[in-house]
Amino acid sequence: MSCSRGPANPNRHTTLRLFADSGGYCQNPKCSNRLFVDTGTENVHVAEMAHIIAASDSGPRADAKVSAVDRGSYDNLILLCANCHTTIDKAAKDFPDVVVRDWKRKHVDRIASLFGAMEYADRVSARGAIEPALAENRAVFDQYGPNNDYRADPESELAKVWQRKMRAIILPNNRKVLTVLDANSRHLTGDERKTLEAFRQHIDDLEAKHIGEGTGDVASQFPAGMNTILSGA
Repeated sequence: MSCSRGPANPNRHTTLRLFADSGGYCQNPKCSNRLFVDTGTENVHVAEMAHIIAASDSGPRADAKVSAVDRGSYDNLILLCANCHTTIDKAAKDFPDVVVRDWKRKHVDRIASLFGAMEYADRVSARGAIEPALAENRAVFDQYGPNNDYRADPESELAKVWQRKMRAIILPNNRKVLTVLDANSRHLTGDERKTLEAFRQHIDDLEAKHIGEGTGDVASQFPAGMNTILSGA
């Protein structure tokens, strides 16, 4: 997802925000391509940040009136798979900025729907919506996480599997859980709200470490309260 266009280059916060909005999928609503593909032995990174208004005055959908800073802003970027990025840039007349912006808006709505971002009638129902993702993350962590024997050998094959599972499973699941909790915050107790905010920071730290262009060597711990959040009446 790198981009070297001077002031039109998005900063780390923008990069992470785009990934969060994508949910791990190309933001073309007609495309279902995952942006991190687990092949079994590798985690193939196919995400590309595409400028809606071109980064240069001669690029696709160029507009000289837009400043370089604005060209690198969140509002002017969309996260696409390599195929969709190439298509919209090589056939720019068929994909004007209004169309590409509409893609981004529809994708955000689509991800909210896929992630079950609805308000539930009670705590038990809301807990049921997040439990599968939490359980999957726990299983991946227990089997492949850094507490296993490979901790002293970060170049081991198991360590590489952990990195793949983090990008392909844990990070998207974290965003799913966060979306549901935000939509159902009225069901949370005071302590659970604190747990939610700690979880939000945990997500930000993990994304900075694993997709943040080489930044963020340390991530905050997964808050223990997430294991029981929304449990019980």
